[in-house]
Amino acid sequence: MRVALHTRVRGDRIEAYEAAHREVPAELTAAIRAAGATEWTIWRSGTELFHVIECADYARLLAALEGLPVNIAWQSRMAGLLEVVHDYSGPGAGAGLPVVWEL
Repeated sequence: MRVALHTRVRGDRIEAYEAAHREVPAELTAAIRAAGATEWTIWRSGTELFHVIECADYARLLAALEGLPVNIAWQSRMAGLLEVVHDYSGPGAGAGLPVVWEL
C-alpha cells in the first residue's frame, strides 16, 4: 500500500530538520524496513512536508515502530523541529491524506 502524509517543519528549524535527515540512524532505517516499509520519501515546499510511504500494512508499521527506543528518540528529536508531527497513535494509522486522483 501507499500512504501520503503531511507534516510541517518550524520555519526557523528547516536547516536542522534537513541536517537530521542526512543522519537518520541506521538502526531506525533498519527498523522501518523490518516493520514493512519499502520506500519512504519526504518532499518539502517551504515549511510543508509531504511524505509518501510504501509498505505492506501502514497500521502494522506504526504499531511495530511506536514503542521502539530508537523511534521514540527520533520522534522526540523531530517534535522540537516540527509544528505538525507524525501521528504514531492507533488512530494515526488512518490519518493518511485522501487520494483525490491517480493516473
